[in-house]
Amino acid sequence: MKTRRLVFGLYADEAGLAWVKGIVAAAAQARGARVVGWEEERETLAGGVPVAEMYDLLVDQWGHENPGRDPGERNPVQLRAGVVCSLRVWRDVRKAVLRRMCPEGTAPHACQVPWMAM
Repeated sequence: MKTRRLVFGLYADEAGLAWVKGIVAAAAQARGARVVGWEEERETLAGGVPVAEMYDLLVDQWGHENPGRDPGERNPVQLRAGVVCSLRVWRDVRKAVLRRMCPEGTAPHACQVPWMAM
């Protein structure tokens, strides 16, 4: 088995980050995969791109979906999870995570935590 990465850009506070980590952990466990590490980047990505610049569209998304609401402690963050599994299982885990993070699919809705997947 190989360690594969799940990578998400998020606009989240600590509770939102914990929610996403819980989704990833549950999806991995349900498919017999193992999460072996978490990395969070809040400042600068490899190549020198600021996290805030990379994920500014998520900040805009949250503001559009929550007009007039205070974002509180939300900040852009890149979350990377190391998952030990086969490629087929990694694909299943990723699909399950995306479905759980966005249960409404393509219908109009407000995301609990604005996100993008790499």
